[in-house]
Amino acid sequence: MKGIRGVLAQRNLREVQGIVEKALIEYVDERSEDPAMKYAKDILLAGGKRFRPVLGCLAYEAAGATLDDKMLRTALSAEIIHTATLVHDDIYDQAKLRRGRPTLHSQHGIAHGIISGDYLFTLGYWLGAEQGPEVIKVLAETCIGLANGELLQFDHIGDLGTSPEDYYRIIDGKTAGPIAGGCKVAGMVANADQEIIEALERFGWEVGRAFQMVDDLLDLTGNPRMGKPRGTDIYEGKMTLPIIHALTTLHGNNRENLEDVLMDFSEDRWDELIELLEVSGSIGYVRSLIDSHIQRAVESLAILPNSGQIELMIEFARKSALRST
Repeated sequence: MKGIRGVLAQRNLREVQGIVEKALIEYVDERSEDPAMKYAKDILLAGGKRFRPVLGCLAYEAAGATLDDKMLRTALSAEIIHTATLVHDDIYDQAKLRRGRPTLHSQHGIAHGIISGDYLFTLGYWLGAEQGPEVIKVLAETCIGLANGELLQFDHIGDLGTSPEDYYRIIDGKTAGPIAGGCKVAGMVANADQEIIEALERFGWEVGRAFQMVDDLLDLTGNPRMGKPRGTDIYEGKMTLPIIHALTTLHGNNRENLEDVLMDFSEDRWDELIELLEVSGSIGYVRSLIDSHIQRAVESLAILPNSGQIELMIEFARKSALRST
């Protein structure tokens, strides 16, 4: 992880992603003698935009620090823990593909998947521990929230009475919380003032909520590059925000038709589903909420000094709302 000090101010998001990717590759090489890394490295290095560690690096410099190995290792901690959750999620969901590749457990067996996920959790915490007990406490709180969010989502599978409040509790635990925690940790590692740390954390909450809502919309179009066909969440009975909104606003025959579609969903009912979502205005509603959360994220940074890093964070937030992959 050499030669990265102070580079973010002159670089764009793609270059920051490259810095993070290089650091991750180097760290995987450091641990190459670990038997568990033989199984875990493929998913660790499977690509992606490295949303969480990139945002952590940007938040670190926005807090007034200069990017260094200390922050890169902290950012990798969050990414490795996130990857651990994906390994276990794939087992939980019985998923066959992740980013278009066979999932770890489908390729090597459930036992290897569970153990490899445990290994990644431990490795992530070990990296985080380098920054002290307060950082570990935030990481632990984040993972507690994530577990609770996942279980809440499971409890609401196929539950047509799921409320918007239920939805926010789920996504705050499983998606927004980890992003907010990563931003908070970046401020802590930078030794920033408490108001700066809180502003970065608020930014993470709002971006994380928008991020999940974009995922909900992408489920209606599919995501081939991620190996995720359209309607995956619908088939699994997950209550995404467009569905919750439509169930809340539709009445009479339209509401009954939507319930019937959801309870007996198949590909040949796809057009029927989309038509009902259009009648309810649910897609437009979710898009407006995404815009609102992104705007709140941007506003949360107002107390930070203007800098190139702030501009990159704002760009990052807005791109997360526009992503199509």
